[in-house]
Amino acid sequence: MAEVERTRERERPPIQDNPYERTLKYRKEFADRMANGPVVIRDDEREVFQARQGKLKFFLDPTFYHDAPLQQWRVFMHEIRTFSGRHKHQGGLVIYVLRGRGYSVVDGQRLDWKKGDVVLLPLRPGGVEHQHFNLDPPENPARWAAFIHIPIIEQLASVLEQKETSPDFKG
Repeated sequence: MAEVERTRERERPPIQDNPYERTLKYRKEFADRMANGPVVIRDDEREVFQARQGKLKFFLDPTFYHDAPLQQWRVFMHEIRTFSGRHKHQGGLVIYVLRGRGYSVVDGQRLDWKKGDVVLLPLRPGGVEHQHFNLDPPENPARWAAFIHIPIIEQLASVLEQKETSPDFKG
């Protein structure tokens, strides 16, 4: 009978990286984020920026804020001095008007709104083209908060297409 040499290892070699190990790591990070992520996101913790669509502040967005528990939502505030840019995407957006009065043109139809109203952009094949207008003077901009459930975007293979730039954008 052949002699077999045994070697006893004091320490286990590192586990090789593979999809299963990455899944375990992701689930642990997810659980940690749910347990320890911010419950309140302070206004001064997020930057206001001027984009082609208008003056925006993102509160939740998994692309930029990885510590928040709700990674399936994009929540942002939009301030409209005169009018926003015009763009097209799949819809499925909930807008709550925080201040002011104005209207949105959704696929060519004017829809008036004021403080306290909720505007729902419908889901449509091929997307919904829309633009928002402030009816008050520019020194009293309209402001609203928007809520997008990201799995809707992913399920619809949504695109975002800018058609016209906000007049406030200087870039």
